[in-house]
Amino acid sequence: MVTNFQESNLTGPKNTRPQQELSRLLTAAVISTQFRKMLLTNPGKAIAAGFGGESFQLQGEDKVRLASIQASNLAEFASQVNNIEAAWRSSAYPGST
Repeated sequence: MVTNFQESNLTGPKNTRPQQELSRLLTAAVISTQFRKMLLTNPGKAIAAGFGGESFQLQGEDKVRLASIQASNLAEFASQVNNIEAAWRSSAYPGST
């Protein structure tokens, strides 16, 4: 099993944009049943716990928005994440280009 969850050597967790972090978060949920269950039942805890020994680099307000998602399955969660991403893009969020 791959334990290195970093997106790439050039865009490691400390330099990722919010969209990349959301992609990492959803990827972790797809590949790990345990992480997916935690994300659906307690997103704040899942985000804080990280995955594969790596943390998710999200700003405080972003964490709060994600932690407030209530979804019964990953498709619903991803749909709500998409709404958050759309809000970032429309508000000229730093790094959202």
